[in-house]
Amino acid sequence: MINILDYGFNPAMILTDIQGSIPARITAAHKDRYEIVCEHGVCFGRLKTSVYYSGEPEEFPTVGDFVLINYNINGDSQVIKTLERKSKFARNDFSGHAAGYVKTVLEQVVSANFDYVFILQSLNHDFNIKRLERYLTLAWQSGAVPAVILTKSDLVEDYSEQMREVEKTAVGVGVFAVSAKTGFGLDLLAEYLKPRKTIVFLGSSGVGKSSLLNALAGEELMTVKKIREDDSRGRHTTTHRQLIMLENGVMIIDTPGMRELGMFDSSEGIGMMFYDVEQYFVKCKFSDCRHSSEPGCAVKIALENGELSNKRWESYLEIKRETKFADDKSAYLRSQKELHKKWGREARNNSRKKSGGGRK
Repeated sequence: MINILDYGFNPAMILTDIQGSIPARITAAHKDRYEIVCEHGVCFGRLKTSVYYSGEPEEFPTVGDFVLINYNINGDSQVIKTLERKSKFARNDFSGHAAGYVKTVLEQVVSANFDYVFILQSLNHDFNIKRLERYLTLAWQSGAVPAVILTKSDLVEDYSEQMREVEKTAVGVGVFAVSAKTGFGLDLLAEYLKPRKTIVFLGSSGVGKSSLLNALAGEELMTVKKIREDDSRGRHTTTHRQLIMLENGVMIIDTPGMRELGMFDSSEGIGMMFYDVEQYFVKCKFSDCRHSSEPGCAVKIALENGELSNKRWESYLEIKRETKFADDKSAYLRSQKELHKKWGREARNNSRKKSGGGRK
């Protein structure tokens, strides 16, 4: 028998008890079927149609979610409720696969309920500060605590400059240089690797996520594919989202396609990532200052006297532009979807009128 508490479950998550149901955690997602762990062990489950596809639907579960299930010893169990999340990663989803509900269409959660985000960048060709700023913003927005893991330290002789650059960008965030090949630096991650804690990996293709997972596990759990030597890039080894429990009780969520995460609704993440920039906003003479040509602008003053670097300010503006674009795109596509629905209704009504023409 499995103790669901070892998977990070907290009984306080259940706000409304449903008779006959038991808590479980989603460990893998396979289209419309889920791999689940509960007190009875590992099983599979499917969504209860009347709960997830009619009326006010439940949030569709994803890897890492805690759910309530009606356990079935003879077949697939029934997932009847998604419990409230403490953290999540989401991306834009306009496929309409979830019964056409706007809330679900605009946001597809790809992983949930993690404590830490390991942002991976390799110390070779993958190293990119702009990408790191974006990932840090997403990590803060998720509700979890980020840490920057610089992989493949064995491939470079001196990475002190990269470390300084990352520490300057990721203020207040743990930064670690490691090598999955030699084991260098892995002991420094001990503060994150604790039982009942969940870590999600965030990084581009070829950054060494599978190698790091294998190194932390002490065995080969994931196949490692070689990367192209000309540009240090490779393909994602992971083909589906999954949560892996290590022998020490730590859980790792490895997900493909994380580069598709959207920047929509990232105001909180931007505020935490760029608090050194936004601190000047409240010092401006005018509360609606646009930080361009207004007199008494604290941002302009900070830029002029060197308190705030132009590079940092430009990074902030770039992230804000990307967020605004994602928000505008979401609103635009939602309006288009509603317009197409309206046209469809009108076409069906016209068709009915024509087919009934001449009747009294």
